[in-house]
Amino acid sequence: MGSFSIWHWLIVLLIVIMVFGTKKLRNLGGDLGGAVKGFKDGMKDGSAPAEDKPAAPAAAVSADKNTIDVEVKNKS
Repeated sequence: MGSFSIWHWLIVLLIVIMVFGTKKLRNLGGDLGGAVKGFKDGMKDGSAPAEDKPAAPAAAVSADKNTIDVEVKNKS
């Protein structure tokens, strides 16, 4: 009763595919793979120079009328 057979897992997989669809599951797999790759890159040793990697473009941020622009300054 504690373990599931292969037939239980196949039925669960079939139900998940029917609910989410293959396209959404494929996108989820790609997003998960990208997140794991980004985590691994972040955990690597800092011995490689940062100049080898191209800089990522800055993300566009939309500001509403409640946004306050603040500049951080270090105390001397």
